[in-house]
Amino acid sequence: MITKNKYGAAFARNKEETKIIDDFFELFKNSPIPEDELLLNLGLFCRRQSLSRILVMNELYQKIINTHGVVMEFGVRWGQNLALFESFRGMYEPFNYNRKIIGFDTFSGFPSTHEKDGKSSMAKEGAYSVGENYEIYLDKIMDFHEKQSPIPHMKKYELVKGDAIIEAEKYFHDHPETIVAFAYFDFDLYEPTKKCLDILKNHITRGTVIGFDELNDANFPGETLALKESLGLDSYHIQRSPLAPNISYLVID
Repeated sequence: MITKNKYGAAFARNKEETKIIDDFFELFKNSPIPEDELLLNLGLFCRRQSLSRILVMNELYQKIINTHGVVMEFGVRWGQNLALFESFRGMYEPFNYNRKIIGFDTFSGFPSTHEKDGKSSMAKEGAYSVGENYEIYLDKIMDFHEKQSPIPHMKKYELVKGDAIIEAEKYFHDHPETIVAFAYFDFDLYEPTKKCLDILKNHITRGTVIGFDELNDANFPGETLALKESLGLDSYHIQRSPLAPNISYLVID
């Protein structure tokens, strides 16, 4: 059974699973842990699926440590990956001030869809939106993580709001020196994925990692079609981690 929340995010859960998750969320909301210790004990509430995704992002980040360039995420939504990337940079390469982290998102859901995105009820204009002015909240989160690592006086992240079909091209025009070491695609859709992959071609190097969230996904066929048309499915070894079935990646060699 597919259910959607008020922001258009879809979840495949039956009634029993939904109740289990709701009950667990109540445990989180009513935690007796003191506020000054709650953030230190979030592992209590991190479900296996969420922890798996975190571990995969960590795995992908480690692959680029010896590759020069920035990290980009195309499709930020709530921004968890961006925050993780900031923490990984602080853990593995705290003095690499050139490792800027850039996130592109409308912060208002899908701006439009294309016929190549199929007929899934999840691929609709406005789906996967966030609250109004959420990017302001996310900026504060990112700033906190920035201040928890060395060289905090140098801002090493950027949130780019708007349709990435326009904004990505503008970003690379304004920053022609940009080399991309890691690009993660979570647009879900054909058109922005195709456009941004085409733009990336002139900014990647050997060792660049390009990750995807919805390849080979029948609900979002556009992402696979975009990769097929832009880079070619037969040109790269598309790899996956056993920890998360939806995440895949390729390494430029």
